[in-house]
Amino acid sequence: MKKVEVFSSDTCKQCIELKKYLKENNIYYIEHNISGNDENRKRLIKLGYMSLPVMIIDGNHVLGFDKTRIESLLED
Repeated sequence: MKKVEVFSSDTCKQCIELKKYLKENNIYYIEHNISGNDENRKRLIKLGYMSLPVMIIDGNHVLGFDKTRIESLLED
């Protein structure tokens, strides 16, 4: 199983859609919500990002809800 992490916030519409997509497709992920969490925000910035969502699939970064790239990276 691939390791999937999602950096998100409570007010990001793309984040909400991404998490809905992952849930509907039974894809387990670890969420790093930056809303009110300075440590997660610092980790996101350290990765070089200032916008959301950011998804990491086995070390491959995806900025935004790019369904085509996500599906490609999740293929076995």
